[in-house]
Amino acid sequence: MLIKDLKNCQHFTAIDNSTLCEFLHPTKQDKDLKIPYSIAHAIVKSGEKTLPHKLKISSEVYFILEGEGIIYIDDEYAKIHSGQAIYIPPNSKQYIQSTGNSDLKFLCIMYPMWRLEDEKLIVSK
Repeated sequence: MLIKDLKNCQHFTAIDNSTLCEFLHPTKQDKDLKIPYSIAHAIVKSGEKTLPHKLKISSEVYFILEGEGIIYIDDEYAKIHSGQAIYIPPNSKQYIQSTGNSDLKFLCIMYPMWRLEDEKLIVSK
């Protein structure tokens, strides 16, 4: 049995400038997880946004736990709030902005599991 507690998860600044904790990742656990996906916990501080990026192969679902903001996927955008799930197709330009008075907190569920070589920052010219 594997039970993870978010209180014990080490957060770090990710490539997109969010604060991230790789909550469940098959290659980064003490136990052998038989899952083809990964789950991360992300935080975007109030008034901030992540850097535009894309995942070349993986699709992603954001599940909003707390806060509100705006999600940008390719040429579309929408207001988002807690309790919503957002699907992000592979190879889509994406970023998220926290617009509320509190931090935006969400789960990032990726299939296949997150890998550094899959993620690419998009630099504006």
